[in-house]
Amino acid sequence: MDTPDIVTLADLPFYVTGRYPKPLLVGQVRQGAIVGESTRDWFDRLRDLALGLESLGVIARDRVVIMSESRPEWLIADLAILTLGAVTVPIYSTLTAGQARYIVQDAGAKVAFVSTTEQLDKIESVRHELPLLQAVVVFDAAEASASVLPLTALVERGHARMVGEWGVARAFRDRAREVQPDQLATIIYTSGTTGDPKGVMLSHANLVSNAYAGHTMVPVNEEDVALSYLPLSHSFERTVSYVYLTFGVTIVYAESMDAIGRDLSIVRPTVMTGVPRVYEKFQARVLDRGRALPQPRRTLFEWGVRVAAARARAETAGGRARGILGLEVAVAERLVFSKIRENVGGRLRCLASGSAPLPASVAEFFHGIGLPITEGYGLTETAPILTANPLGAAKFGTVGTAIPGVEIRVAEDGEILARGPNIMMGYYNKPEATAEALRDGWFHTGDVGTLDADGYLSITDRKKDLIVTSGGKKIAPQPIESVLKRSPLVAEAVVLGDRRRFASALVVPDFPALERRLKDLGFPAEPGAGAHDTLVARPDVIALYQEIVDALNRGLSQFERIKKIRLLPREFTIASGELTPTMKVKRKAVEQNWAAEIDALYRDERH
Repeated sequence: MDTPDIVTLADLPFYVTGRYPKPLLVGQVRQGAIVGESTRDWFDRLRDLALGLESLGVIARDRVVIMSESRPEWLIADLAILTLGAVTVPIYSTLTAGQARYIVQDAGAKVAFVSTTEQLDKIESVRHELPLLQAVVVFDAAEASASVLPLTALVERGHARMVGEWGVARAFRDRAREVQPDQLATIIYTSGTTGDPKGVMLSHANLVSNAYAGHTMVPVNEEDVALSYLPLSHSFERTVSYVYLTFGVTIVYAESMDAIGRDLSIVRPTVMTGVPRVYEKFQARVLDRGRALPQPRRTLFEWGVRVAAARARAETAGGRARGILGLEVAVAERLVFSKIRENVGGRLRCLASGSAPLPASVAEFFHGIGLPITEGYGLTETAPILTANPLGAAKFGTVGTAIPGVEIRVAEDGEILARGPNIMMGYYNKPEATAEALRDGWFHTGDVGTLDADGYLSITDRKKDLIVTSGGKKIAPQPIESVLKRSPLVAEAVVLGDRRRFASALVVPDFPALERRLKDLGFPAEPGAGAHDTLVARPDVIALYQEIVDALNRGLSQFERIKKIRLLPREFTIASGELTPTMKVKRKAVEQNWAAEIDALYRDERH
């Protein structure tokens, strides 16, 4: 890896400004149009905000919270904090007031940025418990008070310093240069499923090293345009944003998670990151639309999907689509694949996936239609990227090989261990947890996996998620759930059975797909309130899902087989606590919310 031009993240704004003068550097889709700033305007606002923060008394090593959805202001606030040598503490905007209070209090934050009056109300409702919090800055327009400021007012205050005080600009640059690589840059609180979350401490060196090494996973340049929609509070999208800026990519934030489909057509990105759930939903939508086409277009589409799968298998086996398959790929490219890609803007060339394992069937589908996904693996504690599938040499079902500078090994009990320049400094105020995670120079990930002869890592499961039946058999739920979710009728699945006599599963139907299937079978769903509750109780519907489980069971060991299922009448949501902000299932929350249904599954364990 080349010697980096950026040593700390405090260098980043200056580097970008000098190297990538662009008419649009960072923007957002708002009301169907892209609104953004040039490199120069972006830097000026960032500098003025940093000077404004300084006027509030923020100095090196002070903690500053950002509680906001992903938007340009998030990134500007983050880098303004870091140029002062202060510490950014992200909070997901989906957290409750009580959860936010714990983080602000534990971090000892002096200032908080919030996006909207809704987020402001959360902080204000617990403000009496936060004596160290001196000011709150609101991105959107808000009524000012002694300790609440709109972002525009703080930027104006900083700009007034810039024009009214001699030498302020030079002092700002000098302060940024004083920031050291081993200095604390951020404390990211992991979304704990039990107990209080832990604050992961990452240094500037951790993040900078991972941004440069991560460029091997997302090989972008200044000609690229990225659509960003994952939470910046999550380490994956935040580090990727540093990659984008370091290599001159224009970043455009989606208006909201719900508007991604529309914003793809507006932004027409060349690069995008995502999580498996988003790619799974995209694949399901494409397949559903294709199956709904009139004949003969439906037959053509289904043929194209088969060709895509054959192409993916041929190319990832180290070869190429030759002979008859090569001709089929050429025809399918013109008649099927190009049409699918046009629906996502028509310019995508680089897709990356992280946060959770990507099902091999999803990776195969995207590769086959000409949108190969580079899958990586990492954790908040590793800043976050540890491995990535090499470009042109991906192995489906694996998360690739270690990125430059990182070492991976598997312990005797199957746990994945890692070391490298990206490994965290430790957990904030938790020396015992730090000592447990960092042992003998290696970070213990808590994940279970295997390394093949070529160094490709496969994730089997979370160590703590392994199910141990009452008979002492160990079941890894994640691979079983992945197979279930390959069915277009399944939106989500959670395998159960810890300390029980057998494995069972909660299954969330993909209700639009289920309703179309029932209509095709001549037994349509009844409309109206409570329709989903009625639907999941229908014997013919249960039988449909039992067929899916029976097919799965044929490939499992006896002790792994799913003996009972329960269909749930609604999808898991972030609001219900069943999904993390990056849309990973929180098993403990699911088990708590659906305890009655689970108890019913195991009421009679004589099986």
